[in-house]
Amino acid sequence: MPATFNQHEDWSLYPHVPLLHTIAGAVIRLADVTGLAAFTMPYPAEAQRALDRLILACLLAGVQETPRSLPDLLFWCRTRPLEDWPLDLPPDAFGPDDYLIDPDAFVPTQLCHEWWVQSPDSAAAKFDRDVIRAAMRLCSQASSPESYTAFRRLLVAKPVLNSDERFQVATDLFLEPVAELIGHCYTSAPVAYRRDGAYRTCGRCLTLLTPLSGGRWWCERDACRRIGTAPTGRILAEAEAGEVLQLVRPLRQFVTGPGRAEVDLENRLGQLRHRGSSVDIGMWPGFDAYDLRVTFPDGHVWAIDVKDWKHPGLLGRAARAVRPDPPYDEACWVVPQAQADAHRGYVAMFYRNRRPEAAGLALLTDRDLIARVHARLRGETGVHLAAPHPDNGA
Repeated sequence: MPATFNQHEDWSLYPHVPLLHTIAGAVIRLADVTGLAAFTMPYPAEAQRALDRLILACLLAGVQETPRSLPDLLFWCRTRPLEDWPLDLPPDAFGPDDYLIDPDAFVPTQLCHEWWVQSPDSAAAKFDRDVIRAAMRLCSQASSPESYTAFRRLLVAKPVLNSDERFQVATDLFLEPVAELIGHCYTSAPVAYRRDGAYRTCGRCLTLLTPLSGGRWWCERDACRRIGTAPTGRILAEAEAGEVLQLVRPLRQFVTGPGRAEVDLENRLGQLRHRGSSVDIGMWPGFDAYDLRVTFPDGHVWAIDVKDWKHPGLLGRAARAVRPDPPYDEACWVVPQAQADAHRGYVAMFYRNRRPEAAGLALLTDRDLIARVHARLRGETGVHLAAPHPDNGA
């Protein structure tokens, strides 16, 4: 479908959007507090509120079959794709066969997290942004942008720490301004992630794998699972590793995940050459004003923000202009090609749901961005980051 810039979808016209935010928050809350496979009363208030509101919505819609209990609600989340729920939601609110709970691993899906993080009434959903802002403030007070860069790389490269690594982090001088903050970023790895006395990490995204029946392992990153079975990374035997820590869920989902894509893009752009010329790449400049600052040999600057989101409609709802300082000539958001390939019409759906105040913000795939950077290195100065014209599609 063409990317029509004036066709912004007003989600406020759909009465069950707030309800889906509430349900997603309830699922996350249960997963964090008790686990979804076994939980006990009393239920968290947010979970009971979600159940009550869903039952009422079903009754008002004349639907006879409703979840009667919290276990019933979780069963719906795990066995019914959202397209089969009796809710009045925007067409771009989810994709086909999208669940709130993964049917195999019984944990919240990435879509569930993306709905949760946009909930207007959940302070917990903003935890990742609060952590990043706190790190910016502390490193700015210390006049140490290098410390902020080291902190961001830590969250990307070390979502799991053993006891020795925790000591190394605690004694790293670059991380000294954020030492206390780091203590709030990591938590003890749940026993449910352990099998035969050991934890395993994913060889691709570095997060802890979840053990499944039959000796299988499951990675929490949707994009990682689409590539294939998660390769084993590190094996952390409790007797040798000591206490195993992992980043809290919001940071794993919205900092580590996109951060892997950011660092991968940094490496791929850094390999581009033309007649000895290359681009200069700065990571998280201006205390994370944006993700990558790409400077061409002629001084032209592109500002890049990487967004590793599963659902383009929700990404469009989160759209905002790239911060103007440090200054640049052009800017855009970038999504991994694998995410775009997994959802038909990804870029067009982003534009349909892009906030009006972000009009003009372009979304490119990383493949498209790399092609444009390479073309400009070859001297094609007419190559830009602008979004396609409405009549040209996306």
